Amino acid sequence: MNTFRNTPVVKLGLIGVSRDCFPLELTRRRLQEVLAECRKLKLPVVPCKRIIETESDAVAAAGEMLEQGIHAAVFYLGNFGPEGPTTICAQRMGIPFMICAAAEESRKSLIEGRGDAFCGLLNASFNCGLRRLRPYIPECPVGLPKEIARLIAGFGDIARVIAGIKHLKVFSFGPRPQDFFACNAPIQPLYDLGIEVMENSELDLFEIYRAAADRKREIDAVAADMARELGAGNRMPQKLEALAQFELALMAFFENNLGSRQYGVFANKCWPAFEKAFGFVPCYVNSRLASRGIPVACETDIYGAVSEYLLQLATACPVTLLDVNNTVPEDIPIKNLRGAARADLFMGFHCGNTPSCCLCPDFTMKYQLIMHRLMEPGREPEITCGTLEGRIKPGPVTIARLGSTADNQLKAYVAEGHVLDADPSSFGGIGIFAIPGFARFYRHVLIERQFPHHTAVGFKHAGAVLFDALRLLGIPEIHVPRPTSVAYPSENPFR
Repeated sequence: MNTFRNTPVVKLGLIGVSRDCFPLELTRRRLQEVLAECRKLKLPVVPCKRIIETESDAVAAAGEMLEQGIHAAVFYLGNFGPEGPTTICAQRMGIPFMICAAAEESRKSLIEGRGDAFCGLLNASFNCGLRRLRPYIPECPVGLPKEIARLIAGFGDIARVIAGIKHLKVFSFGPRPQDFFACNAPIQPLYDLGIEVMENSELDLFEIYRAAADRKREIDAVAADMARELGAGNRMPQKLEALAQFELALMAFFENNLGSRQYGVFANKCWPAFEKAFGFVPCYVNSRLASRGIPVACETDIYGAVSEYLLQLATACPVTLLDVNNTVPEDIPIKNLRGAARADLFMGFHCGNTPSCCLCPDFTMKYQLIMHRLMEPGREPEITCGTLEGRIKPGPVTIARLGSTADNQLKAYVAEGHVLDADPSSFGGIGIFAIPGFARFYRHVLIERQFPHHTAVGFKHAGAVLFDALRLLGIPEIHVPRPTSVAYPSENPFR
């Protein structure tokens, strides 16, 4: 399922349930048909041998599934189903779960073979409420075996997001920069989500970098790999050795400090003091780690790192973190707005942290223009070298942000659109984004709800998966673009 590390491969348990006044064989037969369809889709599904009718069955089924090492469970109502034992099993397992149900197959079976699962699903949902459980229930949760298999496939993507977040550790280095207090990071909501946080100083980062200096053979190997990746775009070859040493230092820290967790991300201070101490800009290394599934958020943006990881989990592809940066001048020609209005366009930009696989082929490793103006005015670039720059590939994207208010209330937004096939005519890792309805969304969500300037970017449409995963995680406030016919709460109806 995954082409890079640091992302869970989810194993799903499939559990049939049957109310004792209905034929057990009805659930058994329908369950086998669902399993056969799952096999056709090559889904990693483990069937439960025990069909749940009673509370004793529920306890046995929970034990069986946990022994099998499943990450999430699907409860399939082959008939009406016993809501009490079903939810007891879900509660004992303590993992994400979906509830779905069997549709009736034929008018010929509506006497002896009717399952009434449409009705049973209502009771199962009600009982989840009594036990304060949060199930995933699809938009159309009742279907024939082929339809149920597709629902299970979709739930696998959602479960991957939950499994990754529940086993995640965020490593941060350095306090937030003076001018970026917007990257506010209250810790309590992260712990509430099950995320571990390890905060470190910039001195810690400098020390682990210095400690890696004696790994000369490994440094040379990483530098050679960098040169291969950059090809003709290697504009700053004199910086490869230092960048390689930094990459090795970060990876060693990652491996040695995951501790109780399986997955990790970084949120690192990257300027202005960094360049003067280290002698380079870390962006290219950040891009390389992101290409291997370890996002590194800029400017100590802890929630930005988590947002990147959420999109990585939803797409199973490398991601990036960009500024929602600037408007698109009218004199830049755009052939296809991909359903957006001209006013909905913006440029997504960052210094050079986007993986090379997400950029057009003519990317280059250069120096950071803004930092150069600040730190080395009138001189040849030296300490501001190390950005991976180029145009972001055209194609579908999802932008998203998980954040917290200063008083520890979680909020999020998700939107889909495209990077356009148009030249931004600017510097950095940059692309022209078209998100239908973004102009209103920007004003009445991003600004009104006080989201910061960083947005996570995934290079697929993953809004449906991410929205459902955020709901399952219990995020109380999830914003999406609204159609023109639906006003935002803060929108002036007279305008």
